[in-house]
Amino acid sequence: MKSFGTLSFGHYGPLGGGRELTAGESMLQAIDLAQGMDDLGVNGISFRVHHFARQQSSPMPLLAAIAARTRHIEMGTGVIDMRYENPLYLAEEAAAVDLISGGRLALGVSRGSPETVVRGYEAFGYTGAKDPRGADLAREHFATFLHAIEGNGIAERDSSSPFGGGTGLQRIEPYSPGLRSRIWWGAGNRETAEWAGRTGVNLMSSTLLTEDRGLPFDVLQAEQIDAFRAAWRDAGHPGEPRVSVSRSIFPITTAEDEMYFGGRQDGDGVGYIDGFRSTFGKTYAAAPEVLVEQLREDAAVMSADTLMLTIPSQLGVAFNLRLVESFARHVAPHLGWVPSTQSLVAS
Repeated sequence: MKSFGTLSFGHYGPLGGGRELTAGESMLQAIDLAQGMDDLGVNGISFRVHHFARQQSSPMPLLAAIAARTRHIEMGTGVIDMRYENPLYLAEEAAAVDLISGGRLALGVSRGSPETVVRGYEAFGYTGAKDPRGADLAREHFATFLHAIEGNGIAERDSSSPFGGGTGLQRIEPYSPGLRSRIWWGAGNRETAEWAGRTGVNLMSSTLLTEDRGLPFDVLQAEQIDAFRAAWRDAGHPGEPRVSVSRSIFPITTAEDEMYFGGRQDGDGVGYIDGFRSTFGKTYAAAPEVLVEQLREDAAVMSADTLMLTIPSQLGVAFNLRLVESFARHVAPHLGWVPSTQSLVAS
C-alpha cells in the first residue's frame, strides 16, 4: 500500500432527532473535508455515484470545486455508472476537471451498482440494452468514452464553417493528454478484472465480489488483483497499472470512537446482491496498533497500491477528518504509505 484516501457514499437526508443533512450541505462538507485531507497529505478522495437516490449523482461540479480548493489530493469517483452517461459529454467534463486540477482526476467508472429504480438509465434516454442489467450498454458507452479521451477524431469537420473549416475528423475539446492513464474500472469479479487488464485501465476492486468459493474475502480479492495484473502484462501494456481496494476501517482512539464503532469488528459476509451470491469484506475497528497487525494480514490490502477508507459522511467534517488523521498518523505509515506531497500520484 503506497497511498490511501476515502470513499464516501455521500448520503444525505434525515439524520434522526429532527436533524437533516441537505444535498447542498453534503457537497459543501465534502469540499471542506477534501481541503483538510489535502493539508494532511492524504492521497485521494472519491465519491460513490447513484442516480434516483439521496447521494451524489452528478459528481463533476463537486470534483471541480475540490480541484480549485486543493493542491495535491486526487479526486475521483467510485464509480460513475456508464449506463447513464453520454460518453462524449463525459469526455469533455472529465478533461476539463483534469486540466483544472493539474492532472489529479482519478475517474472510476463501471456498470454501476444495483439501483433504487427499474432500469433507470432508460429514463435518461439510453435504451436498447440486451443484457437485463445493461452491462452491454455500459461497455459500449465506455468504449466511445475511451476513444474520445485518447484524442481520436469524432466528428467530420465542416469545410464551409466560418469557425475554422478544414477536413478530417475533429477530436473532443478540451483534451487532457494524461487523462487516459487515470481511468479506473470498478470490477466485482475476476472476469471483469481481466477484461479491465486487457483494456489497459486501472482496477478499482469492488467492496464486494460476486462469488462465494468458501475463501476469505481478502484472498478472493487478491486473486482477482493477480488475474488483472496478468491480463495487463499479457496484453502488452507498458508500465504498471494501479489497483485500489476499499475497506471500512475505524481507528479507535477516543471515547467517541468507542461509542460509534466499538464492537463493530466482524467477519466476512455472504449474501445475494443483484442476483449473485456474493462475498463482502469485514469491518476493522480497533486500536491503531491492532489495526496495523490486522491489515498486514489482509492479502488484498497488501497487494493493492491504494486503500480507500469508506467513511461515515453523515457524521460531519470534524469527525471524519479526525478519523482520517488518526489513520494517517498511527496506521498508514506502518503499511507503506507515502503522503501525497511525496508520491508519484501528485506528480
